[in-house]
Amino acid sequence: MSSFDNPFDPDRRLDRTGCACGAHRSQAEHDDAQRQRQCAAVESEEQRYQGVVASAVMRAVFPRDAARRAFLKTVGASTALAALSQFFPLKTATDVFAQGGAIEKKDLKVGFIPITCATPIIMAHPLGFYSKHGLNVEVIKTAGWAVIRDKTLNKEYDAAHMLSPMPLAITLGAGSTPIPYTMPAVENINGQAITLAMKHKDKRDPKSWKGFKFAVPFDYSMHNYLLRYYVAEHGIDPDADIQIRSVPPPEMVANLRADNIDGFLGPDPFNQRAVYDGVGFIHLLSKELWEGHPCCAFAASKEFVTTMPNTYAALLKSIIDATAFAHKAENRKQIAAAIAPANYLNQPETVLEQILTGTYADGLGGVKRDPERIDFDPFPWQSFAIWILTQMKRWGQVKGDVDYKAVAEQVFLATDTARLMKEVGLTPPTTSTKSFKVMGKAFDPGKPDEYVNSFAIKRV
Repeated sequence: MSSFDNPFDPDRRLDRTGCACGAHRSQAEHDDAQRQRQCAAVESEEQRYQGVVASAVMRAVFPRDAARRAFLKTVGASTALAALSQFFPLKTATDVFAQGGAIEKKDLKVGFIPITCATPIIMAHPLGFYSKHGLNVEVIKTAGWAVIRDKTLNKEYDAAHMLSPMPLAITLGAGSTPIPYTMPAVENINGQAITLAMKHKDKRDPKSWKGFKFAVPFDYSMHNYLLRYYVAEHGIDPDADIQIRSVPPPEMVANLRADNIDGFLGPDPFNQRAVYDGVGFIHLLSKELWEGHPCCAFAASKEFVTTMPNTYAALLKSIIDATAFAHKAENRKQIAAAIAPANYLNQPETVLEQILTGTYADGLGGVKRDPERIDFDPFPWQSFAIWILTQMKRWGQVKGDVDYKAVAEQVFLATDTARLMKEVGLTPPTTSTKSFKVMGKAFDPGKPDEYVNSFAIKRV
C-alpha cells in the first residue's frame, strides 16, 4: 500500500503504467519490495482529500505525464496550484469530497470473537478510528461463530467480524438459509497455528496422528480447510483417520488441558496462550502452509450495504484505516496494550506482544522470530474466495456445480475496497486476483474444478 501520488511533483507519475509510489519501474516491483506497505505517511486527513481532488484535476488538464512534468518544471508547484485554483474551485471540491453523503446511522453494533484476527475491528474502538470517520460503534464480544452469524442475520449486529469463508457459506446457503452477504475487507493474513498437547512433542510427523482429536473454530473456516489440506497431503483422511470438531476459540486451551483434544488449528492468542500456560507447543504456523493466506474478515449483509451506503462507506473506511495502522510493525506494542483489557481480548499483554511482534516462545524451549506471524491487509482478493470455494466443494460442503468466479465477485467486494482504500490515502492493487501456492502447489483461480479433481483425498 502506498500514499496518494503528489500531483505537483514533476518527477512523480500520475498514470498507472509504473509503480503507484513512483519509486519503482512496475507495480509488481513495488509490491515485491514494499509488501504493500505505505511508502510514506500521509500527514492529515485534509491533505489526503486535497491529494485526491488535485490528482483528478491534474490528470484531466494534463492527460500526458510529459506535458504535466514540463509545465511543473517551468512554473513550479505553488504557481501551478494557484493557476489551477483560478479555474477550478479546489478548496470547495475538497470539502465536498471529504464530507461525502450524510451518514444514515451513526450508532452501530459490531460483533467480534476475542481473537487477534479481529485486531483492526477491536482497536478501531479504543484508538478512535470509528469516531474519526463520524461513527459511534459499540464492539461486542461474542461467544462463538454460530452466534456471530445468527446475530448478524437477525440484525442485532449491523456488521461483524467473521471467518472469511462464512460470507461465502451464508450466500450459498451452506449451513444456513441463503442470504446475500458481503465481505468488503480481510481483517488479517496468516496469524494461525497448529498447537499440540505437550504429550505429543515427539509426534511431529502427521502420519503418526491417526486417532487424534483436533479442534477448529468452525466448519466454515480457513482453520478447517488448512488442517484438512495439511493432513491429507500426508496421507491422513481428515474424516476417517482423525476427528475434527468445532470448538469456540476461547475454549480451546481448556480442552487441551483437560485432554479432550490432542491439538487444534486455531487463532491466536490461544496458540500462544497454550504455550504461556505450559499445556501445548506450536507445531507450525499456518503461514508455513500458505504464506499470506486470509483468515478473518469484516462482513455485512448486502441489505446493509445497499440501504445505508454512506454508513457502510464510513465503517469500511474505519476498518481499512485501522488495518493500515495495524500493518506497521512500530504500532504493534501499542495495539497489544489497547486490545488486552477484559472487554476486548482479556489476555496478558506479554502474550499479545509475542504474537503481534513475532518474537515468541514455541513451547519447546525455543524462541522464534517471524515478524509476519500475523499481518493485516484489507484487500479481499477474489482468488482467495475461489480457493475457499474449492475446499467447500472438495469436502462436500457445497453440492453440484459452483460458479466460482460469480460467487467470488458477489461476496468479496474488491471494487468497493479499492475505491475506499483510495479515499483513506492508500493505493489498492490494480487487479482482484493474484497467484499463490498452498504447501508448494500452485493455485490457478481460472481452473477451480481441475484443482478440486487433482486431490487424491476428497469427498466429491
